Amino acid sequence: MTIESLKEEAISLLKSLIRTQSFSSEEDKTALLIIEWFKRYQIPYKRQGNNIWAFNEDFQSDKPLMLLNSHHDTVKPNSAYTKDPFDAHIEDGKLYGLGSNDAGGCLVSLIATFTYFFKKTNLKYNLVLVASAEEESSGPNGLKSLLKDLPHIDVAIVGEPTLMNLAVAEKGLVVFDAIVKGTPSHAAHPNDDNAIYKTIDVLQWFKDYKFEKVSDVLGPVKLTVTQIEAGNQHNVVPADVRMVIDVRVNDKYSNQEIYDILKSEAPCELTPRSLQLNSSAIPEDHPLVQAGLALGRTTYGSPTLSDQANLYCPSLKLGPGDSTRSHSADEFIYVAEIQQGVELYIQLLTKVLL
Repeated sequence: MTIESLKEEAISLLKSLIRTQSFSSEEDKTALLIIEWFKRYQIPYKRQGNNIWAFNEDFQSDKPLMLLNSHHDTVKPNSAYTKDPFDAHIEDGKLYGLGSNDAGGCLVSLIATFTYFFKKTNLKYNLVLVASAEEESSGPNGLKSLLKDLPHIDVAIVGEPTLMNLAVAEKGLVVFDAIVKGTPSHAAHPNDDNAIYKTIDVLQWFKDYKFEKVSDVLGPVKLTVTQIEAGNQHNVVPADVRMVIDVRVNDKYSNQEIYDILKSEAPCELTPRSLQLNSSAIPEDHPLVQAGLALGRTTYGSPTLSDQANLYCPSLKLGPGDSTRSHSADEFIYVAEIQQGVELYIQLLTKVLL
């Protein structure tokens, strides 16, 4: 088993994954493909739902544990696709197909890397690889559901497309349902308590609002009104206006703090859908980060959410591909990016594990 052969096998696995529908909560067939890989390399594995995981052979309970994680579910293809989203094929060095970039390239690269280290002895960390489900939908049966059944995790690499640069922090997320209340009435009569008109000032407040603390890595908290709904017929002033507020939280605040601040200051009622998806980070002096810097990679803060939000340990987001291609029409990843991904993951872990 050579690194070159693992690269080729990883690309072959990715093609099979692309050809197999795996929308969130429907990943049972791609789970079987990942199991086939483990069986081929004689790696004992476990399965819970559509999550598959395995430990390194020389697991020693007195050593810290490193998680290698990426997901095998996908979003549904959008209407702008011009290519068959399930036709895994290579054109001009690009491997096309739904989930190729997010996050199939990362997943197969991490699987190949784990396989490379599986039989090695005297590692500084134990390894657990988790190919998880329901990441795209933040569903209840994904990585989060496994954490209670795994040994304590000390550090994690989460495979998401970062151009193999080091996302040392990631913004958290709170989604709020907001309501502006007024007095319902017939449109023909005067109404000084029109909920729609009251919403004008509320929208301006959200547009202008700034959270005080700015992160060196993640920048400011970003607050965005993303949905608004009111009324059901032309001659009735509605009783309320309903809005959705998307808040991307930096590492200076917990989600609970964001809720407490907005609850006391916002000019409308707010209800958070969840406070669980907090920001995440890893210290820049951590051996994983230092190893990446030594390999010429750069650090940055990621504005997009991943399964990092479910972890309680320091975590590094790192993987082949470019996040700007994620969820796009005619999604692709360069074959060379997968090859580089396997190589850099192995080089990085060699510096940290051996």
